[in-house]
Amino acid sequence: MSQLQPRTLSPAFSRACSSRSLMETKRMFDYKPTPEQLALSEERRRQREAKKLQQQNAAHLPPMFLSRSWKSLPSTQTAPRSTIKVMSWNLLAQCLIRSNLFPTSSKALKTSHREPMIHAEILSHSADIMCMQEVDRLEKLSPVLEQAGYSSTYATGPGKQHGCLIAYKQNKYNRVDELIIEYDKQEVREDSSHPAARIGSSRITKNIGFMVALAEAGADHQGVIVATTHLFWHPAFTYERTRQAGILIREVLNYRQSMKLDHWPYIIAGDFNFAPDDPAYSLLVGDPLTEAQSQRLHMSRVIHITIDPTVPPTTKKADDEEGDGSEADPDRVINNSRVATSSDGLLSDLELTSLFTNGAKLRSAYDEGQRAQRDNGTLGDLYIFGDRVSSPPTRLGVHEPMWTSYTHYWKTTLDYIFFVDTPKHSITVAGYLNPHCTTDMETGLPQIGICGSDHVSLCAELLLS
Repeated sequence: MSQLQPRTLSPAFSRACSSRSLMETKRMFDYKPTPEQLALSEERRRQREAKKLQQQNAAHLPPMFLSRSWKSLPSTQTAPRSTIKVMSWNLLAQCLIRSNLFPTSSKALKTSHREPMIHAEILSHSADIMCMQEVDRLEKLSPVLEQAGYSSTYATGPGKQHGCLIAYKQNKYNRVDELIIEYDKQEVREDSSHPAARIGSSRITKNIGFMVALAEAGADHQGVIVATTHLFWHPAFTYERTRQAGILIREVLNYRQSMKLDHWPYIIAGDFNFAPDDPAYSLLVGDPLTEAQSQRLHMSRVIHITIDPTVPPTTKKADDEEGDGSEADPDRVINNSRVATSSDGLLSDLELTSLFTNGAKLRSAYDEGQRAQRDNGTLGDLYIFGDRVSSPPTRLGVHEPMWTSYTHYWKTTLDYIFFVDTPKHSITVAGYLNPHCTTDMETGLPQIGICGSDHVSLCAELLLS
């Protein structure tokens, strides 16, 4: 087999290539950029330097949010046994954010802007106990809490990407035990042979209640039970949300008794997804149901397709998560459902009331605190729920914050700090963090420089005698 021989270039061709290379090199050295090109290059250089400087400054400046004043209340307790500062906040899970639901929030929806604001506001309260809902991105939040001296415990409903978190100061409390309540599995009646009827639910929601028993450091026989929850969001499902609230109260009491901690007070704080004029609120605090509230319960006694798969679907997608925007006009429309029958086991008004009255009446830190301020004429320019919703002044809940959730599309009161004392330990409200003024939120939350969530954080200090 013959071998290929290297090709020999002619001397003339080599001289031509060498001459061409010299000419191109000469043109390269002779090139001069135009004034426009020089200006463009300089502008790009300045932009790079400015961006680099901005990033360096951002790393050293504290993230900004709108701080609020603290309201202290006069106390008749000369020597309280202890104080508990409690915070509750729905953080707005990043996994639930849809830009079309927050059209005025812009960059405030990005984690790079939201997270530093949220972390800074959480720590600014210096609360002893913190209840948080719609918590995701634990890998970012947990180190912040640990570095600040908090221990925390977290729970989530089945299949959910966000959950509830309870944090507490390590130097003040030790965790004794914890319990997760899955509302979808809790029975509310015993007079039926059918499992679904015993549960008495109108819809599978995957929501939970979460509670922790915390012993005081150095005094294990004294402590507090803390529960948080995030009830089902859909405004029209009043019955289901009321059922969930009743189960939470029942299970907190059962938990306290099973742990033999009847002498411990308990705190329930979270996003209840109902307003102070809702049936569930009235039942929690011991007010009787009004005729309007009974009508709302009646209209919402339905069976959703998640309970009865034979229900003909009316929408393509079930709206399991808050903020997915899958249902039009959710305040008025209940889709994928049928009217409930007696065999479905849904509770009557009387049975719902009984579910709540088995426990003690809850007291609200903000309702009591702002009522005391208004009675003393010291509430100032802040406004309460009763200023925007017509309600008898004798009804509890009238003095809750005017807003605890404020966005471009929805504005309402959904978040509360409730508590129950014991015969041995009475509780009074010593102070609370002022809610945001409406004018501060009118653009719609989240908002850079105001608040990193669509909910307002609540914080109250309780005195235990």
